[in-house]
Amino acid sequence: MNEEDEKMEQLDDLGTITIIKDGKEVECEVLFTFENDELKKQYIGYTDHSIGKNGRKNIYVSSYNPLLGINKLEDITTQEELDMVKDVLNQIAGEE
Repeated sequence: MNEEDEKMEQLDDLGTITIIKDGKEVECEVLFTFENDELKKQYIGYTDHSIGKNGRKNIYVSSYNPLLGINKLEDITTQEELDMVKDVLNQIAGEE
């Protein structure tokens, strides 16, 4: 889901993260985190509060490896992973 080179630079109590996007530091609000036991991965959802072409706020989801420290975001790489993330986003949207 992150199409550009984004890495997590800092995590402040799941409040904000700073990523590098297009060579610039961008502060993002962390919206949620979750774990998938099947895939054995941790995920973080965040936004830079930008608005997409559809008029809705852009939300990004990336995986990370907590054993290596929370310092690098990883892309969603498989269709299985993408489908699972979409299901989680739909569940979160249904709770609001």
